[in-house]
Amino acid sequence: IMTLAKALGGGLPLGAMLAREAVARSFGPGSHASTFGGNPLACSVGLAVLKSMLQGGVLKNCAKMATLLMSGLLSLKARLPVIREVRGKGLIVGVELEREGSKIVEDCMGQGLLINCTAHKVLRFLPPLIVGKKELEQGLAILEKVLARQ
Repeated sequence: IMTLAKALGGGLPLGAMLAREAVARSFGPGSHASTFGGNPLACSVGLAVLKSMLQGGVLKNCAKMATLLMSGLLSLKARLPVIREVRGKGLIVGVELEREGSKIVEDCMGQGLLINCTAHKVLRFLPPLIVGKKELEQGLAILEKVLARQ
């Protein structure tokens, strides 16, 4: 089962649940409900968003930028002992630290990089699907500067 939302609605409230046929059969009529389910306007927008993503190169850009982000973070890990592990899939990446990360998040925000920290020690990166090389490189430079001071 996969759930998706946010980008799917292009700013309108829209979410979806996807499942393989064998799993989907277990959901009978009325067993799955949604506050926003079936809104015709949101569904039309969602379809347009999906078409745009498939035809407009968004997914190709995501793949390129995900590779750039991961390689940049792994490069930082090789140089900065405060980084314990880098893990993720696509543009959703976590950087596990050797220490508490809230001060790092605060320092990054002061430099213009918005990230958050989960489980006290994991910096979470969720750039927009349309992020560019320049923005990722700026973010990596800010992170390196902040982590180097730790």
